[in-house]
Amino acid sequence: MAISVAVTVGKETADSLVGKLKAELGQLKVGPGTDNNNDMGPLITSQHFDKVKAYVDLGEQEGAELVADGRGFCVSGHEEGYFLGGTLFDHVKPDMKIYQDEIFGPVLCVVRVDTMQQAMDLIDGHEYGNGTCIFTRDGEAARYFSDNIKVGMVGINVPLPVPVAYHSFGGWKRSLFGDLCAYGPDAVRFYTRRKTITQRWPSSGVREGAQFSFPS
Repeated sequence: MAISVAVTVGKETADSLVGKLKAELGQLKVGPGTDNNNDMGPLITSQHFDKVKAYVDLGEQEGAELVADGRGFCVSGHEEGYFLGGTLFDHVKPDMKIYQDEIFGPVLCVVRVDTMQQAMDLIDGHEYGNGTCIFTRDGEAARYFSDNIKVGMVGINVPLPVPVAYHSFGGWKRSLFGDLCAYGPDAVRFYTRRKTITQRWPSSGVREGAQFSFPS
């Protein structure tokens, strides 16, 4: 996961969501990446493991509520592996480092707001703009969100808004590197040497005579 932030609207909705997330994290299967039955494997290096763990430590210091703690997670037979269990923070504030930085670990932050517009302002105000999702039964809210949010990939009732390969993948703001997206039509253009040919075939062939006007 990169920046994984659940923006919730309303206290009852937030409490319900956090409770369900905690229950789901308890069912998360973490183990060797060679086992297809696992939901998540180890972090890639000991340095990255220490970095992600340090973010969890920092989140506590910053005052976020640690709902699920993945530190100290151990996989039998792989005690030296770089495993971190699912970690969940609630009541995260926008000025906290765990909200501002991309952690790239199994850490989810919940930020609470009162209205959808506050949630959109929060998302738009972030320096990254890769992907975002909205879960709703309100079509008007979904249309307004997708039309106005300043993010490159938007999911509506889809948890990961990553499109299939023939669509462009890439975010906005600091989530975009270079001038083009990673794949999709932009990638084809990047690796293509294009040629434009303008043709006109008169119905009467050479008998029509010379024409010097620009074709339209």
